[in-house]
Amino acid sequence: MKLGIVGLPNVGKSTLFNSLTKAGAESANYPFCTIDPNVGVVSVPDERLDVLAKMHNSAKIVPAYIEFVDIAGLVKGASKGEGLGNQFLANIREVDAIVHVVRCFEDSNIIHVDGSIDPIRDIETITLELIFSDLEILERRIAKTTKTARMDKTAAKELELLNKLKAILEDGKQAKTYETDDEDEQLWLKEYNLLTSKPVIFAANVTEDDLADDAASNEFVNRVRQYAKEDGSEVFVICAQIEQEIAELDDDEKKMFLEDLGLNESGLDKLIAASYKLLGLISYLTTGETETRAWTINKGTKAPQAAGKIHSDFERGFIRAEIVSYDNLVNSGSYNAAKEKGLVRSEGKEYVVQDGDVVLFRFNV
Repeated sequence: MKLGIVGLPNVGKSTLFNSLTKAGAESANYPFCTIDPNVGVVSVPDERLDVLAKMHNSAKIVPAYIEFVDIAGLVKGASKGEGLGNQFLANIREVDAIVHVVRCFEDSNIIHVDGSIDPIRDIETITLELIFSDLEILERRIAKTTKTARMDKTAAKELELLNKLKAILEDGKQAKTYETDDEDEQLWLKEYNLLTSKPVIFAANVTEDDLADDAASNEFVNRVRQYAKEDGSEVFVICAQIEQEIAELDDDEKKMFLEDLGLNESGLDKLIAASYKLLGLISYLTTGETETRAWTINKGTKAPQAAGKIHSDFERGFIRAEIVSYDNLVNSGSYNAAKEKGLVRSEGKEYVVQDGDVVLFRFNV
């Protein structure tokens, strides 16, 4: 999974990126201190892996991973080359979802590019730039498709879709508001890779004082939550500065630090949970002496396709999957004990893999 971190300059993007990845991206109080997109890979915290690894004396643990791309601060006119322009919008096209960092705190020492704090205005500024960039993509595609549409029914059908999408964007709406069951249209939409078709998670960046009650009394955050509800997006509250401090601590110190703040989880944990929920992802597990590993799949994935995440041969030669839930396995104390209790099931090609399933695939080479 790849997430792109975007937002206006000086909203806390690079500070958040540093804390999430410990990658040391440059962070300063002036616009465009991020010149190239910084990339960092973060393991997904999953306590189940440690438990299973201990049970099976696994030689290594391999968690699921998220790749974060920190993209330079966009400004009004970015789609036309203002600031550092379209090169950064191109970087966003490669991500699965957009993490939009929104400033929800007052601080006279930190410059705001528009001179005042207004999270909805900021969100709309970025969204408008994404719309303009998508319109450019569509207009180029329309010019190309128009040439063949008169003689080709498929091209004519695509041209109809392109014009519908263009009208939606010109109306100030996002491409994700267009819904279709048509398979051809779904394939074309995937091919266009429009920025405004990507799911969005809003990271409401607040001060430390707002963390304890999850910013319930922060009017800026409440406005973002209302906007996200109408947009079908996720929101999580974060203090980028605190996350940067947490990033320097070991696990025990981190736990104590969070408890002192009255928190149960870090911003990274909240972001990962929001990402999995928004993208409809779950993890199944494999375990043994060689390794214990988490595999990320879409909800609704059937057993053969889940096996294909490990290796394409597993999917092609799929025979069956031996399944035990994580809870049943741990409560039984061992795989053999779970099997004796009848808790290990043999499932076929139609089985839909569930989060926390511990799986052993059987297949023909």
